[in-house]
Formats: sequence, C-alpha cells, structure tokens
Amino acid sequence: MRDTILFGDCRQTLKEFDEKARMCVTSPPYYGLRDYGGEDSQIGQEQTPEEFIDELVKVFREVRNVLTDDGTCWVNLGDSYYNYRPGKGQGLAKQTVSNTKQDLPDVCPRRGNRLEGLKEKDLIGIPWMFAFAMRADGWYLRQDIIWHKPNPMPESVKDRCTKSHEYIFLFSKNKKYFYDNESIKEPAKDWGTRDRSKGKYHNEGTGLQPHSGLTKSYPTKNKRSVWSVTNKPYREAHFATYPPDLIEPCILAGSEKGDIVLDPFMGSGTTAAVAKSLGRDYIGCELHENYGDLIRKRVSEYHVPIEEVSQNGLTDLLDSAIL
Repeated sequence: MRDTILFGDCRQTLKEFDEKARMCVTSPPYYGLRDYGGEDSQIGQEQTPEEFIDELVKVFREVRNVLTDDGTCWVNLGDSYYNYRPGKGQGLAKQTVSNTKQDLPDVCPRRGNRLEGLKEKDLIGIPWMFAFAMRADGWYLRQDIIWHKPNPMPESVKDRCTKSHEYIFLFSKNKKYFYDNESIKEPAKDWGTRDRSKGKYHNEGTGLQPHSGLTKSYPTKNKRSVWSVTNKPYREAHFATYPPDLIEPCILAGSEKGDIVLDPFMGSGTTAAVAKSLGRDYIGCELHENYGDLIRKRVSEYHVPIEEVSQNGLTDLLDSAIL
C-alpha cells in the first residue's frame, strides 16, 4: 500500500487502512478562502472558525491512529482577517502563501452571518486555535516553527506590517518520539552550505539547504525555529502550494529512509515528491480525483510509480496488500 493516493474524504479513508506511517507532513485548506470543487464535505467551508477547527481535529485524530508510537505530525497553517460587511457576506483576507492572483478571494458568499466574538479587521488566529485544540485532544505540542518568507506578496495595508510568515507546528503522538536532530543541523558560522558534488559553499537562497551538504569537517549548530524559505509557486497548480524546501527538513528530522510519510491533504503532491526524493515512501489522501493528473506529474518528476485508489476501491486493496 506504499506510494499510494487514496481518493475520497480523508476522515473516512484514514479509518480504513492499517498501514503505519512514521510521520505526517501537511498543509490543510485555509478557512473560508477557497471552494475546491463544491463538495459539501470539503474542509474549509464551515460556518465558523470553531467548526473548522473541530473538523481539522477530527482529521488529525485519525492521523494519530495510523502513526507509529514514536511518530510526529508537522502542520503548516495560515491565518485570515475578519472583514464583515452586512449584505455582502463574510470577507476573509488571506495571508498569502502564493504569488498568484487566484489565491486572493475577498468574500465567502456561503457565510453572510456575523461571527460572534470577532470585530472587523480582527486577525482570527486560526493557527493557534488549531494548536491548542490539538493539544487538548491529546497531541503533544512540541514547537511552533516560523516560516519566514523573504518574498511575501505585497499588501496595500497602511495600518499594520506586511505579513511575511506562517506557522509550522510540530506535534508528537507520545512524550518520546523520533527526531533526527543531526540530519538538519546548520553551519555554525555564516559561510553558507556546501555542495559535496562541487566542493563549494553556497549562500542562502540558492536552493541548497544547510542539511543537504554538511560534512563533519566544520562546526554545526542545532537548526533554529525560524526558517527562511523563498516561496516558489508550482506553475501547474491553480491553488497555493508550499515549497519543497520548507518540508524537506521536516521529513529528514521526522523519519528515516524506507519510512512512510503521510499527507492527508495531498493537493499537488509536494509532500509525496519530496518524500520519494529523500528515500521515503508516502501515502496521501486527496478529496478530488481530478487532481490525479497533477499529482502524477509532480511525483513523476522524481521517477517513481504511483498507485491510485478511489475510496470505493480501498477495501479491496487492503485485503490484498502485504502489510
């Protein structure tokens, strides 16, 4: 069942397979900012932020069930501003993860109700609402990592700073968990990273991460909790994707070669592609079967086979799989 895409609602597909993943890396849909196809079951179209968080917690409850006992879960989640205008629905200004205009919807027509407790222009605080809800549901909240974007989308606001960061939360299933600290150490001095194949050092922003070419010949330090990663939209996707360089250290720290990396919101397949490039296997869930071609293309860039399974065909696959 490795290297498999499970099409259907992840709240259901995750219940039906008994493979164990070493870790989960994912970026859930943003709250109220995009209709990905009109399905009533899609996450992100709930009436209130609280309902959205409740549904996410249900997803990650199922994720926890399919993780190894020493497994971890790394979740990238963005925030929104509340902007209610009577008669025009609830407007949510997205904190951007992409440089594409398609990721800037202004109004959520499905919700014309005023949200209790929120004032116009309030930052909703979705990431921390989620983090605290996950902790209350039994996860260990181990760290908040700041994704600093050197190339944020410009904003026309004049009464606050331009947003240039998002969060990655590290959760663990148990108190003790697998974490390969050595695999993501950084140079102790500001001399860039080393490319073993060329024997040269490279400055920040070249695409080479500190962990990709470090040798034991010079000092290193623990990776810090602020990660500067340039956003690189995937040209084939019409929705926002996170850059491979952002999740590479997550996968290196949270798994070993041959492990399974899980992504319950597969989208364009970035997690699967990076996992394969690092010698891991993947299992991904995706609500929309019409994203299959996009995912195949993304992962095929790494020359690996993909097995696709619809939700209806999942049981038959499990019955025949050697786990």
